Amino acid sequence: MTAMKGFANRVRLTRSARQSGLGTILLVLLTSCIFLAVAASSFLYYVLLKELPSVAALKDYRPSIATRVYDDRNELIDEFFLEDRKMIKYEDVPQVVIQAFVAAEDARFFQHKGFDLQSISRAFFKNLAAGRIVQGGSTITQQVAKSMFLSPERSYIRKIREALLAYKIDHYLTKEEILALYLNQIYLGHGTYGIEAASQGYFGKSARHLTLPEAALLAGLPKAPSNYSPFVYMERARQRQAYVLERMGEDGYITPQEKKAALAAPITLRSVRPKEKVAPYFVEHVRRYIQEKYGSDVLYKEGLEVYTTLNLAMQKAARDAVAKGLRELDVREGYTSGRSQGALLCMEARTGAIRAMVGGRDFSKSEFNRATQSKRQPGSAFKPFIYTAAFDKGMTPVTKLVAAPIVYQDTAGNVWNPQNFDSKFLGPTTLRYALAHSRNIITIKVLQEIGVDYAIAYAHNMGIVSPLGRNLSLALGTSGVTLQEMVRAYGVLANQGRKVEPFFIKKIVDRTGHVFEESQVRIEQVIDPRIAFLSTYVMQDVVEVGTGRRVRSLGRPVAAKTGTTDDVRDAWFIGYTPSLVAGVWVGFDQERSLGKQEVGGRAAAPVWLYFMEKAVQGMPVETFPVPEGIVFSKVDAHSGLPLHRLSRGGIYEAFLEGTIPNDGTPIPPGELPRSPGDHDLEAED
Repeated sequence: MTAMKGFANRVRLTRSARQSGLGTILLVLLTSCIFLAVAASSFLYYVLLKELPSVAALKDYRPSIATRVYDDRNELIDEFFLEDRKMIKYEDVPQVVIQAFVAAEDARFFQHKGFDLQSISRAFFKNLAAGRIVQGGSTITQQVAKSMFLSPERSYIRKIREALLAYKIDHYLTKEEILALYLNQIYLGHGTYGIEAASQGYFGKSARHLTLPEAALLAGLPKAPSNYSPFVYMERARQRQAYVLERMGEDGYITPQEKKAALAAPITLRSVRPKEKVAPYFVEHVRRYIQEKYGSDVLYKEGLEVYTTLNLAMQKAARDAVAKGLRELDVREGYTSGRSQGALLCMEARTGAIRAMVGGRDFSKSEFNRATQSKRQPGSAFKPFIYTAAFDKGMTPVTKLVAAPIVYQDTAGNVWNPQNFDSKFLGPTTLRYALAHSRNIITIKVLQEIGVDYAIAYAHNMGIVSPLGRNLSLALGTSGVTLQEMVRAYGVLANQGRKVEPFFIKKIVDRTGHVFEESQVRIEQVIDPRIAFLSTYVMQDVVEVGTGRRVRSLGRPVAAKTGTTDDVRDAWFIGYTPSLVAGVWVGFDQERSLGKQEVGGRAAAPVWLYFMEKAVQGMPVETFPVPEGIVFSKVDAHSGLPLHRLSRGGIYEAFLEGTIPNDGTPIPPGELPRSPGDHDLEAED
């Protein structure tokens, strides 16, 4: 017995020892497993969260917003954007819109903490059954996390990171702040981001005014904007709309009657045609300026508000005038391909504000701006600068020079034998007649008299910035200039000797209301107002009796000059009233003749007239103010000799005080007609 008890005790001790050893092993194994699990969890947490971004930036989130361009009456004319996005405040969003998106995308949005385990579980089992990810189960908060911080890849790791990030967002932002981000961020098809851009894109109105049927239609788009586009697949879109309305009813947002009425309501979409581009060359001019000065990021992402000088009515008139004039040219000359080009620029004389700009025939085919970028020979349109300089040198409108054949030969033996347009030589000719009828020989002699360098300096002072050739052919406008330069320089004459700097942007404001820049009118008195008036007074004869007679029907005082280059490759017409200066150029990009008869008065002047007829509608008729120091006297139109004020015939000529020819009698300005009154006709320039 004793032996048996001893054996039993040894057995128990052995079993106890074994159990103790096994327990130790199990404890070690359990501890190791826990350690490994913790380590694995830590590693997994690190892998998932190591690149998880901070959500603090969401408080001050600044999405890319389109830059908007307005005309002079603050009417939107165009936009620049990478993504068509327009922001709207949460408090401005109708409740029905919020309810529609919540019901369609995340019914438990106001209950969960950023991610919804019910939705995730449902999606998990569906994906498991399919063997791939077919359903996301993302909440609105997760969609915000994905669109703003994560890649669009479909993987379980990315979904876990998305859920973790959504949880952080939900704890950092209010539900309203999350919804505001979502509603301004979500892509809704046809290039629109956010409900404000989508509402304007689909319905032509702000999201502030969306109705229940419209809200339900938009709320059905995020799942697949292309597949449910009402522009393309209206039936599918209405099916999705019905789904959203059904969910809204289930969630208690709408009554069965409201649902029924919404389903029956017609959906009126705005036209899908691209918005008419009234001022593409002007808008592109604005875009280039902002991009060069502030950079692409500011241009396309900062939501600038650009207030311009463009007058929409004048711009439409300019566009239509160029189109009409070029069509008429094509018909006259038999051009079937429509390759002729034209440009028009209109500037406010007293301020420099650009009111209209057409840089070519068709912006969609050529973005090259012929109003600001093209340098072409101005031909006779350059002559007013020569004559104005001559008046400043002491000549008068009745100064006479002899129009006779001339020949010039340079040191290399090259011979230049300039001609008048009609190849006629009229003998002694007054400067008035020579300018009004664009006589080349007299202009060359005037330039020779005053000096080429003096004329160049004078033209530069008036606003011509392009290099000018130092030779007598300058009198005939052989140096290339832009239309904008010509308009600016003519503006000096219109504005009584004061030069203004052309500008096209009044103010640029960023999304916070900060003013980036604001234009100030810059005025400089560059020539004597009396001298400017002399040229203006003579140039009215261009319209009354000279090469610009086609625009006489405008029915108000106009000073102008035509221009035509060798072989009729360029046709110009620059004219002004006391308020507006406008210039027109017509030609071919590849320089060749427009046609033998397509001179400035025929090819360009009608375009100017078509434009100005509309531009001055409703404006009072203005006369050019006569500055102090100007006196008038009656003279013979051809000889320039003084006439008695009561004698028949003759014209009323303007002079600087003290320069009236002997025997001339000063006449008070109040007794004068609006123009000198010569009615002789002459050939085109």
